[in-house]
Amino acid sequence: MKLATTHPADSALVDRATAVAGARRLEYLTIAWNGFEAAVALISGLVAGSIALVSFGLDSVIETASAAILLWRLRARNDSERSERTARRLVGGSLLLLAAYVAVESIRVLWTGTRPERSLPGILIAVAAVIVMPLLGRAKRKAAAQIDSRALHADSRQADFCASLSAILLVGLLLHAWFGWWWVDPVAALVMVPIIAGEGIRGMRGERCTDCG
Repeated sequence: MKLATTHPADSALVDRATAVAGARRLEYLTIAWNGFEAAVALISGLVAGSIALVSFGLDSVIETASAAILLWRLRARNDSERSERTARRLVGGSLLLLAAYVAVESIRVLWTGTRPERSLPGILIAVAAVIVMPLLGRAKRKAAAQIDSRALHADSRQADFCASLSAILLVGLLLHAWFGWWWVDPVAALVMVPIIAGEGIRGMRGERCTDCG
């Protein structure tokens, strides 16, 4: 009796399909988490009058849009370089949008000297984001290496930036709550602007990542 054998190419296709399915699950998780994060940050920011919290909430909205873009990319039947390049440019554009918004809002806060009220929900969501986003970014980079997707790797960078911004937000909220140092958050956010913009430009140009395999 002749035993059926599995062709290496078929095995590779199965492995890739499994990896792509895992990447899609990561994007669904990103959409769910960032939707929750955005709702908490925006509501608590509006209640407390905190521009930093509102900015963080809008950043989460951008992250949700980025995840939706990548989900479209991963679900596309056409696996061409054209669709990959389009996804990278859309993700890069969202990074540039984020950089512009952070810059404008930070300058406005410094100019007006706006002093928000203390916000316990804001502190809690910032703590949660500091924990969740690095884990999510690491998982996305691993998935990007498995399926060789520069678009997914660019999206993982947004998770890293979200983690950095959440850390900045947390420091600002805590220092404001403890010492009344309202200006710490916008100053630290301004330092992040050129880094975020640089990543956005690289995404728009479609430059290959250096650590995605």
